[in-house]
Amino acid sequence: MTRRELARWGRQPVAVVVNLVFPVMLLLMFGYLVGGGRGLSGDYVDYLVPGMLALTMAFGLEGTMIAVTRDLDKGVVDRFRSLPMANGAVLVGRSAADMLQSVLGLVVLIGVGYTLGWRAHGGAGAFLAAVGLLLLFRFAMLWIGIFLALVAGKPELVQAVQILVWPVGFLSNAFATPDSMPGWLAAVVEWNPMSQTATAVRDLFGGPGGEAGHVWAAVAWPLALLAVFFPLAVARFGRLSR
Repeated sequence: MTRRELARWGRQPVAVVVNLVFPVMLLLMFGYLVGGGRGLSGDYVDYLVPGMLALTMAFGLEGTMIAVTRDLDKGVVDRFRSLPMANGAVLVGRSAADMLQSVLGLVVLIGVGYTLGWRAHGGAGAFLAAVGLLLLFRFAMLWIGIFLALVAGKPELVQAVQILVWPVGFLSNAFATPDSMPGWLAAVVEWNPMSQTATAVRDLFGGPGGEAGHVWAAVAWPLALLAVFFPLAVARFGRLSR
């Protein structure tokens, strides 16, 4: 199942390139055109890059959702379900392929961050821990996307469902510190799971805006989301065509 999904990369290289370039464009836009850093002590690029890494892990689910709904719409999933395999195999294969693309996206964005002058100051162990937190958050978001795709059922409905993901990205501390926001908005931002990941990653990278206490929350939130949406997705997949 994973090899099948990876084979699509060769047939649809434009979609892969777009998914890699879009977060780079956002990073350059906010780093050079928009600017920011109100209420922040330290280099804004050191604050922005970890936030953009977390934002990239939250976004980009549209490709996953379209692939799942396209297979549903064309009857490919029904064919797989007639074969002697576990119900979760198709979904796990899909998520494994998308995680590989997420790793590639992280490598590209970190490389661009280094080009802009960003540096990780926390050491090799902290760097790997930060990457692990980012990928854990991505894995949880993928299963939310898979479940929503199974609920939507058709590719044309993906865009409407994808809109639900945007508040997670922009109601966060990816671009600005909560200290610069109104009190009610800061409270919402601080409770956002993506903000927890971004804050923990900033601490592990040794940059401004990081707080050590958020590392546990950055682990707990994705695990809680997985505990909810992984079984929901597998159960929804098992009920298809019944």
